[in-house]
Amino acid sequence: MSPTADLQAFPRPTVRRISSDDVYAALSAGWADFRAVPRFGLFFGGVYAAVGIAIFLQLWVVQHSLWIIPFSFAFPLVGPFAAVGLYEVSRRRETGEVLTWPAILGVVWNARNRQIPMMAFVALAGFLTWMWTAGMLTLLFLGRSNIGFVDIDAVLASNSGIALLIVGTLAGAGIAFVLFALTAVSLPMLVDRDLDFVTAMVTSFEAVTKNPQAMLHWAWIIIGLLAVAMVPFFLGVVVALPVLGHATWHLYRRVITPD
Repeated sequence: MSPTADLQAFPRPTVRRISSDDVYAALSAGWADFRAVPRFGLFFGGVYAAVGIAIFLQLWVVQHSLWIIPFSFAFPLVGPFAAVGLYEVSRRRETGEVLTWPAILGVVWNARNRQIPMMAFVALAGFLTWMWTAGMLTLLFLGRSNIGFVDIDAVLASNSGIALLIVGTLAGAGIAFVLFALTAVSLPMLVDRDLDFVTAMVTSFEAVTKNPQAMLHWAWIIIGLLAVAMVPFFLGVVVALPVLGHATWHLYRRVITPD
């Protein structure tokens, strides 16, 4: 399907109501998928962790330690894109299709010709918005000369630095919530169905607003697991990402009616 396909050609998927029990059931199914075929999860999780480590080291080496905080907020937002192959693994396990490296990597490669790159631009816009916001807040609270070169210990030792962290956290949470709502189930939906990315995003947003308690519960699980996973130098992400990726597929199957 071309990214320029007629948006009116696609019917809106129907969103179902779910509970927190569905969230935990999806998480359990995601863990089962990972345990059944760990080679795929470890591969995609390893690539994701390696990218995170490389960016972290780059920021640390050039002494931009303050930017590690907004990066930590933004890094999980690209997780759903790194999990595209994991959605396909879960889909094939569900339907009983063959699981081979050429089949899974082929789906990831062919995704470039579908609507997922358009979703990537949306996530990139959100990421750039957050980084621009972080820069403007740093300028506002710490002054122009301190942008990017303030040590985190110095920030924590000043009132303006504490205020920056509080306001920045709130701003980052707001941007992250919007992106979460737009991508919560839209990416597995695009792997599973021939839809345009706008329909997928609108449906995902509806799924979040129609099930606020369950989906916010899911958001906190993602934040908690990835936060813990990133602490030991991103090594925990190797397992956390595939489990969350597989679980996202199963949550999508529960909140969106079958095609």
